[in-house]
Amino acid sequence: MVGSTRSVRQRCCAAYCTQHPHARPSTPPRPPAHRPPVPSALPLTPAARELRVIRRLAAPVIVTQLGGMMLGVVDSMMLGHFSVAALNASALGRIWIFGTQLFAMGVLLGLDPIISQSHGARDRERLGRALQRGLVIALLGSLPIGALWLFTGRALTLFGQEGGLCELAQSYALVQLPGLPCFLCYWVLRSWLQGRGIMRAAMWVMLFANLFNVVANTLLIHGLLGFPRLGIVGAGITTTLTQALMLAALVAIILHRRLHRGAWVPWSTRALDPRGLREILGLGLPVALQFGLEVWAFQITMLWAGLLGSMALAGHIITLNLASISFMIPLGISIAAATRVGNLIGSGRSALAQTSAWVALASGCVVMSATAAVFFLGRDVLGRIYTDDASVVALAATILPIAAAFQVFDGAQIIGTGVLRGMGRTRPAAVMNLIAFYAVGLPLAWLLAFRFERGLAGLWWGLCAGLGVVAVALVGWVWRRGPAKAEALVAPD
Repeated sequence: MVGSTRSVRQRCCAAYCTQHPHARPSTPPRPPAHRPPVPSALPLTPAARELRVIRRLAAPVIVTQLGGMMLGVVDSMMLGHFSVAALNASALGRIWIFGTQLFAMGVLLGLDPIISQSHGARDRERLGRALQRGLVIALLGSLPIGALWLFTGRALTLFGQEGGLCELAQSYALVQLPGLPCFLCYWVLRSWLQGRGIMRAAMWVMLFANLFNVVANTLLIHGLLGFPRLGIVGAGITTTLTQALMLAALVAIILHRRLHRGAWVPWSTRALDPRGLREILGLGLPVALQFGLEVWAFQITMLWAGLLGSMALAGHIITLNLASISFMIPLGISIAAATRVGNLIGSGRSALAQTSAWVALASGCVVMSATAAVFFLGRDVLGRIYTDDASVVALAATILPIAAAFQVFDGAQIIGTGVLRGMGRTRPAAVMNLIAFYAVGLPLAWLLAFRFERGLAGLWWGLCAGLGVVAVALVGWVWRRGPAKAEALVAPD
């Protein structure tokens, strides 16, 4: 039947072609000639892929860091319009507050390698326990730090500061005590998210906190809309409210977006396991020491700049502020590097972690080369952002080229520190900072500034030397003992 149907179709087709000579029987189409597929883009190298990852991780962290810095800048600007005494007292109080709080923040950064490597290994239990233990340490650590804040005025008096300013600084610190545990718990949650590659949550919280800080400062410092005119106390209350808001907002985002999925376990007594707490402290104490050694070195040079006169101190503060702003960029890359390196080591990809480390270091050097060019080329202009005093602007212009000289060193050393933190090797960075700043940088700064009478330039050349030593040492460590040779941390429990 099928064969007869086919023959009928063929005869009909032949008859139609005879009557219509221009018609052609249908023939199956010819298969198209084989053409190799054209790739839409060249395949990315591992380094190029890591550059994309580092850039994606670092960008929101940089915004977060700049936002955190702006909180203090806005406080200073508004207090400066209230009174000179309030501005100076807040600056003195902030030195003591930040200097002590920094140590607790550094200790809690011991969570970074644990969280990032556990995330790479998909270890839900370890991620949840790390967060719980971090919160325990944050709450316990706020007690001794808060006790130190009770003696803010006395400590500043011992440093020879004016009695009236010390009293104002004491009141400024006291009203911030309730915000201390809130900030440290926020810091733990932020590390827990960032170690898992979730960077934008803290960024949105920080942007919102800046808006709240401006409004609350306006109301409480200057007493608008029926609020009391509290001055420096109002600024301290605003800081406490802002820190509580940051914690509440971050918790709300975590719960709303279910960011705790896969990284949380129910609370139990294991959160208080001494072995787990000691692991965090063992990793975090060197980080706290490393941060403290660097910050204290810069604070010492500020005291020495004061010995050179008020003009030198003003030029020093302007240059240091500009350097601090540029520092936020490599600091963001450093946090991204700690996260990425830890994730890769935790997942057993140590060779790729080494590539990521080099990409992060190279990125930081490129960015800081650009900021160095801005400092050098804009040395006669940048000081005018801060003051109209021509003498101070001219003095800052002589120091900015030195700050430009150490930009690459500054970027390399903080990114190298992040790489080591992601590896879980936190002690070498502390030792390197101790040697670089206190055996090289500060002694050289004193000699150049006072023995060889180079003044403020001598102080900055000393800092440049210290940063250069620690940068070379850290890059050398990454080269010889970097992530390619690292092993994942082993849980103590």
